[in-house]
Amino acid sequence: MIDSNATPTLKLGDDTEVARIGLGTNRLTDTGVNVAFVQDAVTVGVTHIDTAYSYTQGESEKTIGDALSRIAGVVTLATKGGYQQGEGRPEVLRTQIEQSLRRLQTDRIALYYLHRVDPETPLEVSLTQIKEYRDSGRIQHVGLSEVGVEQIERAREIVPIAAVQNHYNLSERRWEDVVDYCAREGIVFVPFFPLRGDGGRPLAQIAKRHGATPEQITLAWLLRRSPTMLPIPGTLSLDHLKANLAALEIELSEADFNALR
Repeated sequence: MIDSNATPTLKLGDDTEVARIGLGTNRLTDTGVNVAFVQDAVTVGVTHIDTAYSYTQGESEKTIGDALSRIAGVVTLATKGGYQQGEGRPEVLRTQIEQSLRRLQTDRIALYYLHRVDPETPLEVSLTQIKEYRDSGRIQHVGLSEVGVEQIERAREIVPIAAVQNHYNLSERRWEDVVDYCAREGIVFVPFFPLRGDGGRPLAQIAKRHGATPEQITLAWLLRRSPTMLPIPGTLSLDHLKANLAALEIELSEADFNALR
């Protein structure tokens, strides 16, 4: 039974529907096995794949581009740029965006995040460069990563923000206000490292009652935590990926949810 508080899809912006569990690819390297894995991921139902310019020195983007160029299927690709200090400068972002477009073998990136707010560059300056790509149609939606509410509001003065990707899980809870803000504003909240948290004994007990893994219960909890939550657990295993997607079918009781909250 699908949890009514954890519908299986959500809207990114006004026009893009994605399944509520995606695939993180920060360990994806350019091998034939991994190209086949990405293709299989789409076959079993993944509609959102998350990567970044910096992941595995560009191999993650290249692998995804190679895989998706060979198959049919609608996939919402997200990538990021501007991770290191100094990389929020417009000329650096332009270079990274162009290279991401080439690696991903696409004319338009569905979701592009400013990977980090650059301490050397005002947020508004970085986003103005990204907005130029959005205005030209080469970026569809814009996101931010590791930001607070004040930064999101500043960003929205420059360009619509469709998604925020922050570190959040059962143990890492410092962005609770951002989760709630995004839910109120209809912004997708993408928790990275969603499975690294420790739910302790309650998590193990709930998993046993549901005949599920602790990882599946963790994902189900995240989905119930916010209607705009979209976890992107990373894996290189098709079996693990299928298990992650099965979390969409787990219905947690109010008591289960509060035991972990």
